[in-house]
Amino acid sequence: MRLFIEQLLNGIAMGSIYALITLGLALVYGVMRILHVAHAAVFTVGAYVGLFIFQATGSLALAFVGSMVACAILGVVIERFVYFPLMKYPPFVPLIGSIAVMLSIEEVCRLVAGPYILTFPAKLPFPDIYAGGIQISSTLLAVYSITAIVLFFLWYITTRTELGLAMRAASQDISISGAMGINSHLIVSITFVLGSAIAAIAGILVGIYYNQVYPTMGAVPAYKSLALIVVGGLGSVSGAVIASMLLGVAETLLIGYANIPLPRDALAFIAMIGVLMWRSEGLLGSSR
Repeated sequence: MRLFIEQLLNGIAMGSIYALITLGLALVYGVMRILHVAHAAVFTVGAYVGLFIFQATGSLALAFVGSMVACAILGVVIERFVYFPLMKYPPFVPLIGSIAVMLSIEEVCRLVAGPYILTFPAKLPFPDIYAGGIQISSTLLAVYSITAIVLFFLWYITTRTELGLAMRAASQDISISGAMGINSHLIVSITFVLGSAIAAIAGILVGIYYNQVYPTMGAVPAYKSLALIVVGGLGSVSGAVIASMLLGVAETLLIGYANIPLPRDALAFIAMIGVLMWRSEGLLGSSR
């Protein structure tokens, strides 16, 4: 029972990290209807920038802030100079452009930081908790807490502010929202800022959680994120979060605890295939 609870806690942490990575992708798709694969590269840049700032200053707070700012700027640059000129073409064209951006940024990271794995030996300022013989490490507690704060902040922004109302209007129909006086281009840029800043947080957390940062660390999350927004329902942020949590728990319990002979990364795609076959709109997606 103790092993099961420990694996469950690890699964929730893994699901939280998946949720942070997938949020930006779900936000961008909800507004622009673009599969923002390059989001995984922004996640990688966030990890590297956070690591370099931490090495230079020793401050984890500065690492988070600097990484979020850098990734927010990178997200807006991608939107302005890659996606915006390609919006007049069919949807597969921005997707191809996004894949090209992801691969390019990976190579830039390899050239700048080297092809080797770098360690991220930072300790998050959270205590270790012991309860009933179960230990919740400071890293796990940090992942839970930071994910909860980010999700609450995003929920508040999208449901309790005029900015959130404008974002929801743009997600329903960006052309009509523009005709009603909403600055759609500004809303798109803010969406990229929010999604990219969250990706930076995820990158640093993953770097600390696994104590490693490397150029292709965003490759597998890129594919998993695509599967998760399909499972959750394309354009549904809450669906993406639920799918991420379910995947993290399922991976840890089925692969790590039950020892099911499947590759760990296969479960996301098995779930995606199942959803496409039996509920193509996803868990919380609209049948429309």
